[in-house]
Amino acid sequence: MEEKKLTHLTNSGVHMVEVGDKPIIRRTAVARGIIKLQRDTIKLINMGEVKKGNVLTTAQIAAIQAVKSTPNLIPLCHSIPISGVQVEFEVAQEEIIATVKVKSAGKTGVEMEAITGVSVALLTIWDMIKSAEKDQNGQYPSTRILNIEVVKKEKEILD
Repeated sequence: MEEKKLTHLTNSGVHMVEVGDKPIIRRTAVARGIIKLQRDTIKLINMGEVKKGNVLTTAQIAAIQAVKSTPNLIPLCHSIPISGVQVEFEVAQEEIIATVKVKSAGKTGVEMEAITGVSVALLTIWDMIKSAEKDQNGQYPSTRILNIEVVKKEKEILD
């Protein structure tokens, strides 16, 4: 098996990898994650009765904002031209699955942006419903964020 080299490490510490000589490539990444919630909380979301407002619309906006802010959050992540972001939710009885698709035409990938978008979408959902999820001691016995992952990555070389 070929030994992998960590490209951000140098003899003197770390650096941002040089991508200037790489070709511009159309890139797409899709990330997904899950937040586990109580059934009653899901009902509040579905009925639009969460006191803080529309949970899923707010989480969509937060995800898009997070995608655009990724290089400000992750120190060695390049700023890239984002050409599109789609945020979708699948609401089930005890969970919400967030999916974020990010597109760019640039010199480096978009998977960190997609993962960041999913993470912030799920955190935003948690923030908006935390009063419904807390138990009598102020704890979150059943609320969980799980399985954040890149589920698809595509590249298309531009002429």
